[in-house]
Amino acid sequence: MKVRDIAAAIESFAPLRLQESYDNSGLIVGRMDDEVSCALLAVDVTEEVIAEAVREGCDMIITHHPIVFHAMKRFNSASQTERCVEEAIRRGIVLYAAHTNLDSTPNGMSWRVGQMLGLENMCVMQPSADDGAGFGVVGELPSAVESEKFMREVMERFGVKALRHGDVVKREIRRVAICTGSGGSLIDQARESGADIYLTADLRYNDFMRHENAIILADMGHFESEYCAIQILFDILSKKIPIFAVRKSVCSRNPVNYMM
Repeated sequence: MKVRDIAAAIESFAPLRLQESYDNSGLIVGRMDDEVSCALLAVDVTEEVIAEAVREGCDMIITHHPIVFHAMKRFNSASQTERCVEEAIRRGIVLYAAHTNLDSTPNGMSWRVGQMLGLENMCVMQPSADDGAGFGVVGELPSAVESEKFMREVMERFGVKALRHGDVVKREIRRVAICTGSGGSLIDQARESGADIYLTADLRYNDFMRHENAIILADMGHFESEYCAIQILFDILSKKIPIFAVRKSVCSRNPVNYMM
């Protein structure tokens, strides 16, 4: 199977035109005409994930986050990014990322989290120019749930060890806003949507003061909110190219550790 065939399958679901201007989605290491036999799916390219690919005979790694995000001036093994890129080239491993295009595509990242929580009647929270695309979703639970119970269900469902949240200004949760990854910029949109709670990640100290007694702001963790990317990519490739071998990484892990 050629890399271009794998890329085409992913991009038919999450076109590269949907990525943000600052992003670096797409093919990062390798050539479109390279032949590949097995892909490893992960959230990030790390040295552990590279080693796993080598062990499992995977000649392609597909991640949510691009390993190269900013311009690189040298390759001298001084950082993990440099070492990973060097090792991928040395081992002939193709690196490909589906980042903000997977975030904003219809039925992408936030949609999947909403589905996992059982939300109904979901719609895009911040629509883009492309029909149906945009960041974040808003949907409703089948019935209202006590606020603390809902937040604990989120923790259990997504493996959240410590859920940071603002004032519990709603006794019950029915309408839910979601933006996977760093979603602090969409707090106003979440509040305007009439949601009872906004689930996102990477909220800053002052962000938690912006609830205006109208919405619970909850930080479920960046990795935890985006781990579903592995399953989304697995579903895409299994459906589009069923003869291509795809593995879910067991070494894709949260770089944030918690002392309990």
